Amino acid sequence: ATGPDCICVQEVKTQAAYIAGKYDTLAGMPGVFHFAQKKGYSGVGIYSRHEPSDVIVGFDPEEFDAEGRYVEARFDTPSRKLSIISSYFPSGSSGEERQSAKFRFLAKMHTHLMQMKTEREFVLCGDINIAHRKEDLKNWRGNQKNSGFTPEERAWMDMLLADTATGGIKDVYRCLKPETTDECYTWWSNRGQAYANNVGWRLDYHLATPTIAALARAESIYKGVKFSDHAPMT
Repeated sequence: ATGPDCICVQEVKTQAAYIAGKYDTLAGMPGVFHFAQKKGYSGVGIYSRHEPSDVIVGFDPEEFDAEGRYVEARFDTPSRKLSIISSYFPSGSSGEERQSAKFRFLAKMHTHLMQMKTEREFVLCGDINIAHRKEDLKNWRGNQKNSGFTPEERAWMDMLLADTATGGIKDVYRCLKPETTDECYTWWSNRGQAYANNVGWRLDYHLATPTIAALARAESIYKGVKFSDHAPMT
């Protein structure tokens, strides 16, 4: 079997000093990270078998870079520009203030990705904290007013994935498995028996430019071992 070229992680909840010599390299792959200023909060990383040509830490210095939500590893050659992005989108479930912040983040991320797609190919691997369609969560009827499945968040995904000038990005999982429901979930609440009963949401995505998305041949959501409230996906 061939090992991964990159592993993207989100919500690492740590700082550089704590992982030095322990988790800054994984399976022989050095990592690059964006840590939150607040300890024990957020944070993202990319472990890569190949040395990046450049690393971009953060995308929004005005507000969200302090929260450690974006790291981009570039693998550019004279004939190709390619980025792997690890991103952790905000959750708005704690209340109106964070939901408003989430909407600001989505607006800024959309502008950023639209600019990027004019310049380079990319795959964004992330905890997006949005279930796009009713097939993407178990109890869709009861969650239409809840963060992660509001009409505004779903409309943002519609816009991003539409074949238009303000979209054109591909949801790689749905390119390969357009109709799955119960098997597509990547997150389960720690409350009650959500995991045991598979009362889940699909919150984790590979969002790619069309050229890269077209190269995808298979997907996998790993549930053999429960590492956290999220399941890893490839």
